[in-house]
Amino acid sequence: MAKKTEPKKGDPKRHVVDTAMALAAERGWRSLTLGEIAETAGMTLAELHAVVDSKPGILMALTDMVDQAMLAAGPSDGDTPRERLFEVVMRRFEALQPYKDGLASALRDGPGDPVAALCGGLRLLRSMAWTLEAAGIGSAGLLGLMRTKALAAIYLTTMPVWLRDEGADLGRTMAALDRRLARAESLATLCGGRRRRRRDDDEPAADEAEASPA
Repeated sequence: MAKKTEPKKGDPKRHVVDTAMALAAERGWRSLTLGEIAETAGMTLAELHAVVDSKPGILMALTDMVDQAMLAAGPSDGDTPRERLFEVVMRRFEALQPYKDGLASALRDGPGDPVAALCGGLRLLRSMAWTLEAAGIGSAGLLGLMRTKALAAIYLTTMPVWLRDEGADLGRTMAALDRRLARAESLATLCGGRRRRRRDDDEPAADEAEASPA
């Protein structure tokens, strides 16, 4: 049983996410109440409400944390869109590792909560747009939306592999992601972004002249 803990100073949102995911792994997500989360987190309901506004809000907070972890590592400097996407998407899975069991519970229970499913879908697209940008691929406009949806499909179909991947190096996840990106590599809607210049490049990348305006 998850032990009652005290909020971490300066990082209450992470503390709430950590607590909720630990409880979800132990008890399941659907039956978990905000009161149980608050009590275990050493908070009142009012204090919890000041941090997150709902259980779906906790999942949104987790997604924000993953976005930040992915972006904090800086832009990928891979030579191809596929290499860059592989790197930044794997950053997401690595950031989710500590929450795998809790997230698995939330995903299993998710279909029973249409509001959470809708919010999660819209939030996923926003995260995938940031993932494209971290890989140096434009996410704006209609073309960007097509790229975003394509990457979301790759991410979602790779996630079940990640959930079952018990290897420390996430080898199965990497292989599955690489296969999916390879199949999508020929799609201009996904892989038409610019090559980022390396810091030590003296000349613009050769393919920048052909870059999509998106």
